[in-house]
Amino acid sequence: MPQVQAFAECVIENVERVMVGKRAAVELAVVSLLSQGHLLIEDVPGVGKTMLARSLARSIGCSFSRIQCTPDMLPSDITGASIFDQVTRQFEFRPGPVVDQIVLVDEINRATPKTQAALLEAMEERQITIDDVTHPLPYPFMVLATQNPIEYRGTFPLPEAQLDRFLLLIQLGYLEIEDEISALERLQFHHPFDELEQVVSVEELSQAQDAIKKVYVAPAVKRYIAELTHRTRFHSDVYLGASLRGSMALYRTGQARAAILGRDFVLPDDIKVVALPALAHRMIVSPQARLRDQSTRDVVLEILEKLPVPDSRSSGGEGLPWAPS
Repeated sequence: MPQVQAFAECVIENVERVMVGKRAAVELAVVSLLSQGHLLIEDVPGVGKTMLARSLARSIGCSFSRIQCTPDMLPSDITGASIFDQVTRQFEFRPGPVVDQIVLVDEINRATPKTQAALLEAMEERQITIDDVTHPLPYPFMVLATQNPIEYRGTFPLPEAQLDRFLLLIQLGYLEIEDEISALERLQFHHPFDELEQVVSVEELSQAQDAIKKVYVAPAVKRYIAELTHRTRFHSDVYLGASLRGSMALYRTGQARAAILGRDFVLPDDIKVVALPALAHRMIVSPQARLRDQSTRDVVLEILEKLPVPDSRSSGGEGLPWAPS
């Protein structure tokens, strides 16, 4: 997959001109983009969540909008509304900020459940319905939502159905000392984002998204994915495990990561890398586990440690290379 690798590396390097020391997080954002999924970024203020979304949109030349969620926000503030035109004497649809290609939903957990639900149709169906009229959303369409994991006063936790719509959940974290010094030097005279330019086209993105679907997944890797998801459902510390959508997320993001690295086949290591961001937010730990401060991340890491990794001979005792024959 040299064309996908070249596409991804071009986007990643461009975003890294702004996002210093966040290679792993930027790679996962590009994986989510190539997989046509949505991204939830959970971290404290000031670590670059908004800048990641803006840089990604500019790198691929997509329209960008930002929605700042507040408790008094209405669903129509996101989707838009039909407004009566006094001149034409007809109702005209005025699109909201969700009708853009890259949409940043900042502090999504500050919006009320009713407003959060307004995003469900857009995220899943790539369309919105206003007054019984369906309006398709542009291509590509990607939601990057953020939430603060520390401050919960005045917030509304996302329901499981909404969390399940996000392909991946990532954290950015603070910078290392050397990376922070580098960031300060870059910001001395101007912000690097001001000089950021488009480096790929939407047509190239479409070709890359189609190409990753052709990445080969060996039967043993498919079984590894299914067993990994299956164990989240029957773990003693889990109240609710990941659904089929979790397995689909592992499958598609594994293909995308393999393509980014220039391979046309998926390795078990690809699945291990994306397992935590793809599964942890789709699970609920039991009350007993919560009392022991056990998190869904701990459960996923434990499952990854205990689940045997398949090798090339793990299918009925016959040799099974990862690459297609």
